[in-house]
Amino acid sequence: MRHGLTILPEHAWPVAAPMWRAAEEMGFDHAWTYDHLVWSGLPNAPWMGAVPTLAAAAQVTASIGLGTFVSSPNYRHPYEFARDVLALHAVSGGRFRCGLGAGGTLDAGILGQDLTVRERVDRFHEFVPLLDRLLREDHVDHAGAWYTTRDARTLPAPVRAEVPFVIAANGPRSLRLAARYGDGWVTTGAGGDDVDAWLAGVAGLCRRLDEAEAEVASQDAGARRRRLDRYLSLDAGPLFALSSVRLYEELVGRAAELGFTDVITHWPRPDGPYAGSTSILEQVAAQVLAQRPDRHT
Repeated sequence: MRHGLTILPEHAWPVAAPMWRAAEEMGFDHAWTYDHLVWSGLPNAPWMGAVPTLAAAAQVTASIGLGTFVSSPNYRHPYEFARDVLALHAVSGGRFRCGLGAGGTLDAGILGQDLTVRERVDRFHEFVPLLDRLLREDHVDHAGAWYTTRDARTLPAPVRAEVPFVIAANGPRSLRLAARYGDGWVTTGAGGDDVDAWLAGVAGLCRRLDEAEAEVASQDAGARRRRLDRYLSLDAGPLFALSSVRLYEELVGRAAELGFTDVITHWPRPDGPYAGSTSILEQVAAQVLAQRPDRHT
C-alpha cells in the first residue's frame, strides 16, 4: 500500500513550503493539492493555483510524487493544460501525477457555464483522449464537439508514458474511460452514513471497475493489460482518517482488502473540513509509514 497526503492550496508559500517538505520527510509516497478556482468546502478561504503550487513544491522536495487532485476541463483547454503538464513533468524530474476529473458545478458556474452533469461528462470524455494524444504526438489536429486544435505543436512530447493519468470516476461511462486511458483510478466512494455503509459503496464501485476493465480489454485488442492502480480518498467517508492512528490503520487495512493500491488523506486543519491534529499525522508517520517493510526500497 502506498500513502498519499493532500495539502490544500490555502496557505502563503512560507507556510506551505515546510508542509510539502514534511510530507516527503514523513514517508508519504505522493502528495497532492486541489485544482479549483474556488473549493466549495472553503468558499471564503485564500486559494492558490495548483500548477504553480506544484512547481514550487517540486523545488523543496526530491523524491515524493506530486499530483493534482484533480484537474478538470472547467477552466482548461486540453492543449493549454498539456503545456502545464509538460512543465510540471520537467520541473519535478518526472514526479508529476496527473489527476483528472469531470469537474463540479461551482467552478463552472463562476465562469458562466451552464452545463448539465451529462454535458460535463461528455466534455470530459473528449478532454481526456485529446490530452492523452497531445502528450504522445506532435502536430495534432482535432475537431470535436468541445475542442479544436490545428497543427498543435507539443514538443517536448511525447512524455505520456512517464506521466500517469489518475482518473476520478464513479459512473459507468467514466469508469470505462479510466479503464481505457488511465494508469490509475481514484474514487471518493458513493454515499453511506457510516464507515461500513460507505465502504460497501466503495466495494460496489470496485466491482464496476473490474467490469469496465474487462469490457475495454475485450473490445480493444490493443488496450492496456496492466490492472489500474486504485486510489481511495479516505476522507471522503463519514470520518476524517486522521482522527486517530487506530482509525487510519483500520481504513488502510480495509482499503487493502478491497484491492486498493494507494490511499490519500489530508493534512489536518485547525477547524472546518479535515479538522484534526498534526500530532496524529506525525504519529501515523512514525507508527504506520516508518514501519513499512518497503519504506526504504
